[in-house]
Formats: sequence, structure tokens, C-alpha cells
Amino acid sequence: MVEAQTWTTRRGSNPRLESNDQVLDIPATPPGDVRNNNIGSLVSPNILTALIIASWYFSNIGVLLLNKYLLSFYGYKYPIFLTMLHMIACTGYSFLAINWLEIVPLQHILSRKQLFKIAALSAIFCFSVVCGNTSLRYLPVSFNQAIGATTPFFTAIFAFLITCKKESAEVYMALLPVVLGIVLASNSEPLFHLFGFLVCIGSTAGRALKSVVQGLLLTSEAEKLHSMNLLLYMAPMSAMILLPFTLYIEGNVTAITIEKAKANSFIVFLLLANATVAYLVNLTNFLVTKHTSALTLQVLGNAKAAVAAVVSVLIFRNPVTVMGMTGFAITIMGVVLYSEAKKRSRGTAH
Repeated sequence: MVEAQTWTTRRGSNPRLESNDQVLDIPATPPGDVRNNNIGSLVSPNILTALIIASWYFSNIGVLLLNKYLLSFYGYKYPIFLTMLHMIACTGYSFLAINWLEIVPLQHILSRKQLFKIAALSAIFCFSVVCGNTSLRYLPVSFNQAIGATTPFFTAIFAFLITCKKESAEVYMALLPVVLGIVLASNSEPLFHLFGFLVCIGSTAGRALKSVVQGLLLTSEAEKLHSMNLLLYMAPMSAMILLPFTLYIEGNVTAITIEKAKANSFIVFLLLANATVAYLVNLTNFLVTKHTSALTLQVLGNAKAAVAAVVSVLIFRNPVTVMGMTGFAITIMGVVLYSEAKKRSRGTAH
């Protein structure tokens, strides 16, 4: 808490003030977190937390459904360009959130070495997001989420291969139902597409690799960046990485998009909404962690895959099988067991 400063005028500095001691109280300027909490004081903490969690679900599921609609149903078959739009939007919104709204303090890149590390993370981030968006062209959201739930499996593999970190036997055993569930779901998926499956696996592996590499590269306290600041620097780098790829692979997509907008302006609304919701995913991740805990975010993430799958089936009416739903349920159960085993493993280590 910032204490109010008291300035006492020295005698003899002004003849008119010699007859009495005037004390000038300068009220303290509240720190950023106090100023930002003024909004939260208008509603009760429980209601605010519930609204934030609801926003988290809306943004995480909304971006999946919008991506699926654009890439698969609307016919906008440019996942790289769409991802680049996401990154441009994240750059602009991050700048406003940090520099104008002061959601978190601005952190600066301190060295060229740190800049290269962030660039490496941006490349992995691009690969993961582009693969994830591309998979939605070929796979239903329900199956996409089932594959995405296997992230802990790849995280454990990369942690062992890159850092030689070994987990307890209980943790590794918990990963077995994660793999078993996705095998069952894959074998019984009516809309299975091999290329879509492979790029979705690539997206999941890329997401796991990024988390391991991030913990490895940004190790010192001086180099660690808040998630919102990391996004501020990663988003423009990712957009620059994606630009030559979208031009080479997808052609003159900007001109195509302009032509589509002239024919039907609804595409402009869809792209703006999609890019905005993509940023809200990152913002609500931060807000959920701030107002609850990282564990709550993990639990919500486990439930999100199931909720997204159900919502997508209701909206897009993609066929599902009993075996596919069973496999998905086994995978989610394995993720929950993995989370509990990791928590017990950390408790034993401490």
C-alpha cells in the first residue's frame, strides 16, 4: 500500500507562512491493481468470478466454433491467413490492455538473447495454432477436442526428451487411459480424416512443446514475462512469421477476402468477431487465474473439451458413435487422473 506523503513547509521560506505551521497532505495515488479493482467493487466477488468463468467458456468454445464455421461451412479455406489475423488482433488488443487499461505492468525485452528466445517460442506457437485451425477444416470439433485433451501425454514425452525430467510411475500410469481413449475415439470416428488427424496431433504436440520450451528458455527471473506481456511480444512476431507462408501457400488471400467482402459484408463481421474472441481466450485465461487459481483453470480446461464437444454436436449435427463418446470420456478421465497424480507428486517432492 502506498502511504500518503506529508510535506511540511519550512519556516522562513515564505513570510506569510511564518505565523503558523501549515501541513499540506498530498493524497496517495493508488497502485494499478487498486485502480483496476474499482470495477470489481461494483459487483460482489462471487458474481464477478462467475462472470469471468462464463466469459472464459464463451471465448474458448466460441473461437473453436467460429473457426470451424469459417473454415469448414462458410468456405473460407485459409487457415494460415486466419491465424495471422488472430495474431494482428492480439497485438492491437494487447497493446491497449497493457498500455491503456494497465491490466498488468508493461515489461520490456532486456536483451537480444531474450528476444531470440521469444522468437523461438513464437515459431512453435505459430505451428501449433495453424495446425489446430487447419484440422478444423477436416475434423469435427468434438474429435478435435478429444485429440487436444492428450496434451499432457506429449508434455510428459517432451519434458523427458528435452529436460530428462522423469515423473512418478503414478503419473505415467495415468497417461495410459489418455492414449487408450483417443485410440478408441479414432477407430470409431465417422468423419475421420487422416490429414486432419495428423495436423491435429501436430497442434497438440506443438502446444505441449511450447510449454516445455517456455519453461526452459525463460528461466531467469529477469527474463520471465507475464503471460499478457509475452503475448504482446509473441503476437507481432507470429504475424511476421506467418505472412510469407500465407502468401506462398494461400496465394493472394487479401484480394480474395476483399472480393468476398464486396459480395457479402458478413465475412468482415465474422473475421473481426473471430479475431476478437481469439484474443479474449488469452485475456480470460489470465483473469481466471487472477481471480481463482491456476488449478481452477486446469479443472475448467478439462471440462471445456467435453462442453465444446457437446455444443459443437448440437450446432453442427456431426454424427457421433457410442464408442467414440466412450473413448472421449476415457481420455478426459485420464487427464483428470493425470492432474491429480501430478499434484500428489509435487506434494511429495516438497
